[in-house]
Parts: sequence; structure tokens; C-alpha cells
Amino acid sequence: MLKKLINIVVFVPLGVLLIILSVANRQTVTLALNPFEPSDSLLSVSAPFFVFLFLAVILGLVLGAAATWFTQAKYRRRARSEASEAVKWHREAEKQRSQAEKLATQASLPAPQG
Repeated sequence: MLKKLINIVVFVPLGVLLIILSVANRQTVTLALNPFEPSDSLLSVSAPFFVFLFLAVILGLVLGAAATWFTQAKYRRRARSEASEAVKWHREAEKQRSQAEKLATQASLPAPQG
């Protein structure tokens, strides 16, 4: 319940802010990708300004997520290694347990009479 309330408190104002930002920045602007000749229409894109703002935010989120993912690679690798080692030791314990049970059943059987 608290998480839902926090999401509402954070995301509703953020959504309202983004809508206001979009309405306030509807004018068309040109993004020129050729620094030597900005009038080159082949390497320029025209769109409302809020589109470029949203694309910049999305690109920042993606780059931040990728950077975080790459910096946490050593921890994921260690977790995989320790998980496989835990599985190995679990198998070994099961093997030892089954051998102990087998020995216990053999010890409890009467000796064969001949």
C-alpha cells in the first residue's frame, strides 16, 4: 500500500509536469548533425522541441541502465559461481546421505546364515 502511495505521489506530478513541458515546447526546431554546414538538410531533423527533450531523457535512462548493468557484472558473475558451487556441494551432500543410509540399512540386516 505504501509503495502504491509513493508511486502516485511521484508519478502523477511527474506526468503532469511532462504534459506541461510538452504543451509549452511545441514549436518546431531543427537539430543539425553537421557542425560544418548546419544548413545541410540531409543531416538535420526537424521536430517539436519536446520530442528532442523526451529522446534525451530516454537516451539518458538507457545509458545509465547500461552503465549500471556493466558495473554490476562482477557481482553477477560471482553469484553464478557461488550458485554453481552450492549446487555441487548439495549434490555431494545428497550422495553422502544416500551412502550413509545404505550403510545403515546394511548394518541393520541380520548376518546371512550359511
